[in-house]
Amino acid sequence: MTMRLLRFNALKSSNFDSESVICSSRKLGYYRSIVTTCRAVLLPRFGGPEVLELRQNVNVPDLKPNEVLVRARAVSVNPLDQRMRSGYGRSLFEPLLPLILGRDVSGEVAAVGRSVRSHIVGQEVFGALHPTAVRGTYADYAILSEDEVTRKPASISHAEASAIPFAALTAWRALKSTARITKGQRVLVMGGGGAVGGSAVQIAVAAGCHVSTTCGSESIDRLLAAGADQAVDYTAEDLEVALRGQFDAVLDTIGVPETERLGINLLKRGGHYMTLQGEAASLTDRYGLAIGLPTATAILLKKQLQYRYSHGIEYWWTYMRADPEGLDEIGRLSEAGKLKIPVEKTFPIKQVREAHEAKDKRQIPGKVVLEVD
Repeated sequence: MTMRLLRFNALKSSNFDSESVICSSRKLGYYRSIVTTCRAVLLPRFGGPEVLELRQNVNVPDLKPNEVLVRARAVSVNPLDQRMRSGYGRSLFEPLLPLILGRDVSGEVAAVGRSVRSHIVGQEVFGALHPTAVRGTYADYAILSEDEVTRKPASISHAEASAIPFAALTAWRALKSTARITKGQRVLVMGGGGAVGGSAVQIAVAAGCHVSTTCGSESIDRLLAAGADQAVDYTAEDLEVALRGQFDAVLDTIGVPETERLGINLLKRGGHYMTLQGEAASLTDRYGLAIGLPTATAILLKKQLQYRYSHGIEYWWTYMRADPEGLDEIGRLSEAGKLKIPVEKTFPIKQVREAHEAKDKRQIPGKVVLEVD
């Protein structure tokens, strides 16, 4: 195993296995010998689950001053991972192959860059990478910026923690950063049964909002138990009849023309409609960056002006972005038991192909987590 000697000032010693860290004290701090290679799941080309390769001795890059090296214990499988594996974002990612997939991670801090102040070696953390990150979390060691990780609540397992941050941050950015929801407002989440939708319901409930959501019949009891005032089965009820009144914010996790039309028509003037299904990546894949990105920008601007004029509402494409304030709040809500994303099944990371195949075939509708032993 390849090793490298790194110096970190003012870091506390902790008990790690010999694979991870060997410590020796110095007057000016601690020198830590960190593995420079590790196992990782690589995506050498786009395709089905069979293209994923678990390889040994994959390079672990040097840390930048603001970065944290996390010894992964669990990473979750997100829909974005499956889409990227199949070629979503090809215009951006194809020149960078092979990639490491994965956005969420839960584990322990193995090392920190010299400017990091909020995390120490040995601390249990969880967090999520930006959607465009090339070196993902399907690896023994993941690298995230200081702002992309926060303390893991002791009350939840690594598997439970790894299911939370990417989905919850996507919901938080939409509701708290874009719509700026406040106590007493009415919020509609379309597609509350998924990880992002379920997170949005819980975040809005915690903010003191009145929450309605659409979902399948299997999710109704869970969402009502999470605090939703109304959960409507979209397969059995007429949503235009069942969803009463008008809303201050609509988060549409489905993003088809029917849900967009319904969501916009249910908004109050001055309300916010936010969809996860923006067209930037698909248009860029179809036409290339030079044409696709300006085209997507023009489409978004047209819709924003159109709906502002016709309905008096704000229209947004929403994406996950790192946000330390949001991640800290998500950590507090998780610790208080107010934000949970159920994990339906775990796989060892060596069975990553089987995990992706099960999700592709919809054999497991809920959250899947890869455990890193």
